[in-house]
Amino acid sequence: MSSTFDVRDHSHRRFNPLTGEWVQVSPHRSKRPWQGQVEKVSGDKLLSFDPTCYLCPGNVRANGEVNPPYTSTYAFTNDFAALVEDVPAGTVAEDDLLLARSERGLCRVVCFSPRHDLTIAEMTTEGIRSVVDLWVEEYKSLSTKDFVNYIQIFENKGAVMGCSNPHPHGQIWAQESIPVEPLKKQQQQEQYFARKGRTLLADYQELELRRGERVIFENEHFVVLVPFWAVWPFETMIIPKRAMARITDMTDAERTSFADAYRRMASRYDNLFEVSFPYSAGIHQAPSDGAAHAEWHWHMVFYPPLLRSATVKKFMVGYEMLANPQRDITPEFSAERLRSLPDVHYKHRSVVESSNQ
Repeated sequence: MSSTFDVRDHSHRRFNPLTGEWVQVSPHRSKRPWQGQVEKVSGDKLLSFDPTCYLCPGNVRANGEVNPPYTSTYAFTNDFAALVEDVPAGTVAEDDLLLARSERGLCRVVCFSPRHDLTIAEMTTEGIRSVVDLWVEEYKSLSTKDFVNYIQIFENKGAVMGCSNPHPHGQIWAQESIPVEPLKKQQQQEQYFARKGRTLLADYQELELRRGERVIFENEHFVVLVPFWAVWPFETMIIPKRAMARITDMTDAERTSFADAYRRMASRYDNLFEVSFPYSAGIHQAPSDGAAHAEWHWHMVFYPPLLRSATVKKFMVGYEMLANPQRDITPEFSAERLRSLPDVHYKHRSVVESSNQ
């Protein structure tokens, strides 16, 4: 064994400055042969309109309401919301051991497209720009409610990520308290800003752009990369080049650039194993509590479960549930794989190639 430590070969821990936590990295384990379960990938082709889908235009939802014949994006309050407004205020506190507090909130569903058979990866940048615009409008509207202090925008793609309907959609949860993960980032960014007078992610993205090894691509206003501290096999981040606390701070040009980065990253995911690639993705941004939060630098994260192919998945088990997150495939390897992929979706590649001949 080499006497010189090398992060590409030797087990080590990496620090996540956004959460203050560590991840165990074991690059040598990625060389072991896979002998686990392999599942058949469904090749079912979806309809552009499904009369049984409760998210398609004009269809009846579970609560009896009828969707309008929308032609772009559409948002409504979740019929089975995890958070609701009419919760009486109350607490439980017994000997500092049994603690609970009421939590008010709202849950919104955002349909990305009227077409049932599309995902972000196959939508146009113009179509995704409409999604971004709707996110901004929903954020503005929800943040006017006096009890809302945090707004979480997210997308679950694929049944393995708990998505019960393949129609392209995401969710927005607005609530009284700041959830655990954004709160960690809030505290870490506050400390960094107090020390440096700059946002943590402004400095981090500059460092990554200089090194280049974990950057997948960039456009005029955003950098897309595999974070140094990534936990999931092909985890990525979209970071604005300009420090902004919230998505409402984006200019018109930045909204279009964000839509472009979102589409290109989703397409590369699908191209990785030529399958509709599952993930949970979400935007972490400053609380909607009325404060400026100069320390915040909003960003979007993608947590995908696929490990070695379309059929081999990564879950948190054993050591990871009991001790510490751990990964075998290094962020540098993941970035290299994703960087080598085209932006054109694999389903459309033959069409593009033939048109260029």
